[in-house]
Amino acid sequence: MPGLNINPEYTGNERREFSLLELNNLVHVAVSEAFPGTCWVRAEMSDVRTNASSGHCYLEFIEKNPVTGQLVAKARGSIWAKTFRMLKPYFEMETGQLFASGLKVLVKVSVEFHELYGYSLTVLDIDPAYTLGDMLRKRMEIIRQLKEEGVFTLNKELPFPVLPKRIAVVTSPTAAGYEDFLNQLAGNKAGYSFYTKLFPALMQGERTEESVIAALDRIYHHIDCFDVVVIIRGGGSTSDLNSFDSYLLAANCAQFPLPVITGIGHERDDTILDMVAHTRMKTPTAVAEFLIGRMDVAAEELEEIQQDVCELANNILLKQKNFLQLLGARLPVIVTNRIERNRSFLQMVGNKLPASASAMLLRRRSALESMQMQLQNRVTSRLAEDARFIQLTEQFIKMASPDYVLKRGYSLALKDGKIIKHATELSSGDELVMRFADGEVKSIVKK
Repeated sequence: MPGLNINPEYTGNERREFSLLELNNLVHVAVSEAFPGTCWVRAEMSDVRTNASSGHCYLEFIEKNPVTGQLVAKARGSIWAKTFRMLKPYFEMETGQLFASGLKVLVKVSVEFHELYGYSLTVLDIDPAYTLGDMLRKRMEIIRQLKEEGVFTLNKELPFPVLPKRIAVVTSPTAAGYEDFLNQLAGNKAGYSFYTKLFPALMQGERTEESVIAALDRIYHHIDCFDVVVIIRGGGSTSDLNSFDSYLLAANCAQFPLPVITGIGHERDDTILDMVAHTRMKTPTAVAEFLIGRMDVAAEELEEIQQDVCELANNILLKQKNFLQLLGARLPVIVTNRIERNRSFLQMVGNKLPASASAMLLRRRSALESMQMQLQNRVTSRLAEDARFIQLTEQFIKMASPDYVLKRGYSLALKDGKIIKHATELSSGDELVMRFADGEVKSIVKK
């Protein structure tokens, strides 16, 4: 305590040396003198556990900064078996709450400092009126908020893959639980093959929340490569698991598009992340067993389908066999009947064939005669049309001939055997031949 003077003779400038035991003895005396009796302490319980053999309860008392949430004080506590057997049922009956981590309590303690075991608080009594602490109230508020937003059960509602073989693992690469998880998967008796990809994240401390969320974001960018997400950590004190009671982490997990399986604590630990996850297992090994179990279920269903298919195939083959046997027995009768029907049909056709052939030949002869008459008519008509065309053409050619033109009183002027069409083609002295209908004369051009 401030101002405490353990031994005035040591306050001078002379250097004094102590063994560790001597120093701890002085601290023990100072604590005993400062706290000779008992006092009441407000604190939050964490890492509450009971020794099964002795019945003693061991726990930690913590206090957090109300603004930042960081731990500002921490002390070991113990409740001896005789006291714990009375306090626990009394507290649970009065408060309706389990005596567990996360409760803020008001306890009567004796302050002790042991030379070997250090500073601790021994609980002698508890005030049930001082019940839920900040941690539990915060958890309840987060759960209420997630439910009001409609995301609390979203991940649980996702269909679980039939074959969860591609697994995205969020954990610390140095975590013992990670090795246990991998070994359990690899050693499955059925020999199932699993593909695991580690997305490293901090699993304790102040940066746990942002680290795990960042790992989920990385998985989201490769979401088609995975069937499920596994978040594992292994055991730890309850205060170390506080990061998994985060609203942001729970909201990210609840809305993640792949089923999330958690194995971040022992059986007594139950975080908000566990509550919103698709499936909550108590340890990493249990998570691996769960995945192997789902593969077993799929294998059993596949075996049942295989048996059903085989049974169905056998039934079909049996029915076909019976049908073929029945058909084989009836085949001679069927063939005989068919032959008789065909023979009767052929006889009937044979009887009708001469008359049918005569009628057909008669129809064909009449058709040919009709076609012959039509052909003759068409040829005669075509010949008459062609003769008329030739006559008209001959008349046109006669009318267009030079002789016909000359007979009408015209003449042709030729120079060197070529017809002159324009006066500009002639020069003075040119010799022309003038052709008339009844002969030719020569002339000389004068200009």
